[in-house]
Amino acid sequence: MERIAVLALGMFALGLDAYVVAGLLPGIGASFRIAPGEAGQTVTVFTLTYALAAPVCATLLAERPVRKILALALAIFALANALSACAAGLWGLLLARALAGLAAGLYAPVAVAAAATLADPRRKGRALAFTLGGMSTGTVIGVPAGLWIAQRLGWQGTLLMVALLGALAAIAILLRLPDIPAAGPPSWRTRVALLTDPRIVATAAVSFLTAVASLGLYTYVAPLLDRAGLGEAAPSYFWVWGLGGLVGSFAVGPLIDWTGARRRLMAVILGILALMLAALPALLGLGFLGFLPFLIWGAMGWASQAPQQHTLLSLRPDHGSVAVALNSSANYLGGALGAALGGVVMAVAGIAALPVAAAGVAVAALMLQLAILTCRRSMANA
Repeated sequence: MERIAVLALGMFALGLDAYVVAGLLPGIGASFRIAPGEAGQTVTVFTLTYALAAPVCATLLAERPVRKILALALAIFALANALSACAAGLWGLLLARALAGLAAGLYAPVAVAAAATLADPRRKGRALAFTLGGMSTGTVIGVPAGLWIAQRLGWQGTLLMVALLGALAAIAILLRLPDIPAAGPPSWRTRVALLTDPRIVATAAVSFLTAVASLGLYTYVAPLLDRAGLGEAAPSYFWVWGLGGLVGSFAVGPLIDWTGARRRLMAVILGILALMLAALPALLGLGFLGFLPFLIWGAMGWASQAPQQHTLLSLRPDHGSVAVALNSSANYLGGALGAALGGVVMAVAGIAALPVAAAGVAVAALMLQLAILTCRRSMANA
């Protein structure tokens, strides 16, 4: 597991960067004198660039040395966060966030595929969960720490901390990760086949809708708490959400290996996620109970990653990195669209409508997952 831990360290830096910015939106908005919905587009540009970069990079760099690709991605990631901290205006910040998303889109799918290669086949679920758990650890530990730093040094200080972590992770990759055989690039026919395989498209679509619901709403947690008069307690809510994510991302791996029921497990996850998002407005003002939906929301959102990655790797083990990159793309494209649509919902219906809208999207993801299960059962009985 030591080699997997090196990969998880890079995911930790990515997780911190991807999720701490949501807590920095009030500070970014104050610095550039823009509304929360406009500041939220810094999240949109990061996730959108990630979504577009992941499958392209996985294909173009398929034969390159894996260790060097990972180290290069983290070096670019560190530079992009340093540039984000030094941005003098909104456009400069958006460009720097796009560069950070490009680097994340290069690193994450290659790291997940590398973890699957390094792991014993019987422990692949644990290896994937541990690697993805590095990202959730970045939220449970890094996000509250980042918000604490932002309160004292400004949001720029937090992004400089992310840059430092990215640089340290790049060094660790170079020093500790062994050389991993690089897969040959898939043919164009194979690439098209991945995009036209209904099993892969349906799986990626579920990931997309899950991200629209979970990550889209997460982008606006800070203004949502401000509206409820809980702005000063925002770090605690982010911490609880991240703690749930930590539990969910690490617990789901053994469940996958034990049950082997990846798709049914995903349906359960989506059902619980939809219920918690719908309950959030009612519970938010009830003191300690207000933390419950954040805890379970974080757990279900993060637990959804490993079953989907495991499913895609089992569907196309010959081109796992490309399939995983497609799912990563769907996940972050959903996050980008969710952040963008969240700004629209806030402008049209008010911020109170966001949790209800997110719950509706989660229900749509559940319906699609149940349809996948029904089709598989029908094919098995045919």
